[in-house]
Amino acid sequence: LLYYNRTIFGIFFVGATLYFLWILFFVKKRAELDHRRFDESSGNSSSLLQIINGIREIKINGSEKRRRWGWEEMQIRLLKNSIQSLKLSQVQFIGAGSINEIKNILISFASAYAVIKGDMTLGTMLAIQYIIGQLNNPLLSIIQFFRDAQDAKMSLARINEVKDIEDEYEKLEFTHDIPKSHTIELENLSFQYGGKGSQIILDDINLTIPQGKVTAIVGESGSGKTTLLKLLLKLYIPTEGKIKLGGLDLSIVDTKKWRNLCGVVMQDGYIFSDTISRNITESGSEAPLNKEKLANAVRIANIEEMIENLPTGYNTVIGFAGSTGMSLSGGQVQRTLIARAVYKDPEFLFFDEATSALDANNEKTILDNLNEFFNGKTVVVIAHRLSTVKNADNIVVLSRGKIVEQGNHEYLVSIKGAYFELVKNQLELSN
Repeated sequence: LLYYNRTIFGIFFVGATLYFLWILFFVKKRAELDHRRFDESSGNSSSLLQIINGIREIKINGSEKRRRWGWEEMQIRLLKNSIQSLKLSQVQFIGAGSINEIKNILISFASAYAVIKGDMTLGTMLAIQYIIGQLNNPLLSIIQFFRDAQDAKMSLARINEVKDIEDEYEKLEFTHDIPKSHTIELENLSFQYGGKGSQIILDDINLTIPQGKVTAIVGESGSGKTTLLKLLLKLYIPTEGKIKLGGLDLSIVDTKKWRNLCGVVMQDGYIFSDTISRNITESGSEAPLNKEKLANAVRIANIEEMIENLPTGYNTVIGFAGSTGMSLSGGQVQRTLIARAVYKDPEFLFFDEATSALDANNEKTILDNLNEFFNGKTVVVIAHRLSTVKNADNIVVLSRGKIVEQGNHEYLVSIKGAYFELVKNQLELSN
């Protein structure tokens, strides 16, 4: 264009510059709308998933209208955002299109005027119009390019939120193997979920969990029992103090090797939508199925009869309510989780309210079986029931994040302190 006519090139350059500036003028506003759209779409998916998974509770509590209204409000917000985005797109497209057309019209007039004056041949005018036509196509695609680029940038930003989370496993130059001694020591251990300044969950805990012994942890709700268990499993990092395994700081012990030695039953343990056999043998997923270990785990967890009554036995697909598998009761879930921990045949066992949903008969049978299985293993048990903790070698009483008492059952009952009150009020032990 510059070669053919400087005036026409100037018109094209000014028009193209205005076109770009018009597009860039809307970039920030579009980014805000797109961020809101991404957030609300994410919230909508989460809300819908909650409704599907919690449909039983919704029916039981008669909260259909409340949940429906909440979902409808979210749809309204999504619709409003879509309308705003559509309006912005139309203004952007119409404005950019108008600038482009005005530029083309001015170039056509300038070319025609130059031909009339004899400064340009008709062939040159047609060549210029062809060049302008070829240059217009990329310009018209720029708006969509900017929009696609913004969407891609936000999608990558969300992916990076996950990617940028520090790897759970150690970034140390080296990690230590598991020491021979399996005694666990807590030294001045403190923990806060929100870091400094937030509520203290565990405060200056000093405790020894002897190798090959059963240690029970009791206390009122919110005293920090489950948090302590998660710290032992390296799911959380202590705010202050240390956890030592065989005299070695647990933070420099290989996390994967440590967890491979731990059998865990959490109060919110997860059942996969898979066969009962694969659920129990989750810890041995990389090894061939050991039928002898599986049978032993099933026996200890007292679920032989349950499995025999399932449609296809060990191959029956199970899961939580709302999953694709056969739904299990709370007690059946806990027995399956106990079987999973036993199948692993670990050296350390951590039980968090592992029998809270069991009836008295099932609990007695399982506890008798577990007491035999516990021999030689280092065990930490969290429970409210007297039957679960009374035979422990050491019972630790937590209150507001501090250890207030510890000892065996007989001793703690005899001193009539915090444990005695728990026993009397929660474990239903008479005076």
